Order: sequence, then structure tokens, then C-alpha cells
Amino acid sequence: MTPWKVSIAAAVASVLLILFVFELIRSRRLRERYALLWLLTGFAMLALSLWRSGPNTIADWFGVTTSPPAVFFAVGALFILAVLLHYSTVISKLSDQNVILAQRLALLEAEVTERGGTEGG
Repeated sequence: MTPWKVSIAAAVASVLLILFVFELIRSRRLRERYALLWLLTGFAMLALSLWRSGPNTIADWFGVTTSPPAVFFAVGALFILAVLLHYSTVISKLSDQNVILAQRLALLEAEVTERGGTEGG
């Protein structure tokens, strides 16, 4: 069972994360579609911090007998990998859009230059 001090510290950290994400949404520094992942994480952390026998129970589900917190480390590592993969796909899409916009801008500049040259002559 998780000690009270650890549970309280984890619950406070979870609530602070949730409040921070809401503040980022309110100040329009974080979009809702990205905030959903962080809010789910915050609420999951809060639930696990309040469920004091949770680490042992979840470790039993996965057959981990030596160190129950190892399950949370593995889940945390998977979460980080999922976030990195998601951001990689977003960056790839934005990069492709950036190339298309640069090409369109070059075409528009060429057209403006061409029109300006024929009208002024």
C-alpha cells in the first residue's frame, strides 16, 4: 500500500497538472485537441494517487511481483512514446503544409511580378 505522504503528494501534483492544463486552454496557449491527452493523464494520476492499493492491484494484474511501481514506469514510458508519436505526425503534417504554402507563395509572387511588368510597360 502506498504511504499517505506519497499519496497526498501525488494527488496534489495531479490536481496542479489539471489546473495548469485548464489555464493553458483558457489562455489559448494549448488547443483542446491536445489538452485532452493531458487531462486524461491528470485524472488517471489523480485516481491512482487516491487508490492507495492501486499499484499493488495493477501489478498483480500484469504478474509483476517484485516491484509494483515498475508497472507505472512502463506505462509512463509508453505514454511518452505515444505523445512523441502523435507530435511527430503533427509536425510531419505541418511540414508538408509549409512546403505547399511556400510553393503557392512563389507562384503568386511570380504572377504579381509578371502582371506588374506587363502593366507598367
